[in-house]
Amino acid sequence: MYAIIQTGGKQYKVEEGQQLEVEKLDVEAGETVEFNTVKAVSGENSLQVGTPNVDGAKVTAEVVEQTKGDKIIIFKYKPKNNYRKKQGHRQPYTKVEIKSIEA
Repeated sequence: MYAIIQTGGKQYKVEEGQQLEVEKLDVEAGETVEFNTVKAVSGENSLQVGTPNVDGAKVTAEVVEQTKGDKIIIFKYKPKNNYRKKQGHRQPYTKVEIKSIEA
């Protein structure tokens, strides 16, 4: 059984027991989160697709940790003008573990 959820402007295919990193959520580690924007739910031999969301479906997950992604270097450069600008960025993520899928 799997579901397609939307969070942080992105869509993810999730199954029970799976861990994934989503855009940062304002919850502490150990708390539970419910994703109500479920786009599709697949059962044993049926697929339920929402228009745009599946009514009454929700995915429950537990927050494992708050983390950051790899550092990305942004370097701007203009030749012959002595213009150089170096900037770094680390995107914050929330690691969640899917506990249950309810259709």
